[in-house]
Amino acid sequence: MNTDSSTRYHTGHLLRRAQQLHLALWNREVSLEVSSVQFAALSVLERRPGIGQVDLGAELDLDRSTIADLVERMTRNGLVAREQSTEDRRRKVLTLTERGRSTVAELRPRVDRVEELLTEGLRGPESEALRHSLLAMLAHGVDQGVLRGVATPTR
Repeated sequence: MNTDSSTRYHTGHLLRRAQQLHLALWNREVSLEVSSVQFAALSVLERRPGIGQVDLGAELDLDRSTIADLVERMTRNGLVAREQSTEDRRRKVLTLTERGRSTVAELRPRVDRVEELLTEGLRGPESEALRHSLLAMLAHGVDQGVLRGVATPTR
C-alpha cells in the first residue's frame, strides 16, 4: 500500500488550492484593483501594441464575451485605449495608455514577488519542474482540443 500522502489528493483539487493561494498572494502583494488576468492582458499589450481584441482574447485563451468585458473594464479604468484600425475599419485595436504603461511598470516587481512567494517552499529544481509540468499539462490540453493555447508569457 502506498503511504505517500500526495496520492490522497486529486490533482484538480490541488490546482484549485494553488489558485486560491495565488489569488490571496496577488491581492496582498500586487493589487486589489488589477487582476492577474488583467495584468496578463496588459503585458501582452505592452509586447504587442495595436493588437486586435480578438487576437488578445486568443492569446489569453479567453472567449469573446470574456475578453470584451475585460477590455471594457480596462478601458473604463484608463489602462487601455481602443481605437479603430487604420487598415480595417471593422477592427478595433488596443494600446496601453500612459496609465496602463505606468501600471505595468509599477506592478511588475510585485508580480515577480508573488512568483517568489508561490514557489519559495520549493527547492530550485522543484520550482522549474513544477513550471515544466504545468506547461506540459496545458500543452496536452491543447492537443486534446480542450484549450486553444498553452500559456501567455507575462514577463
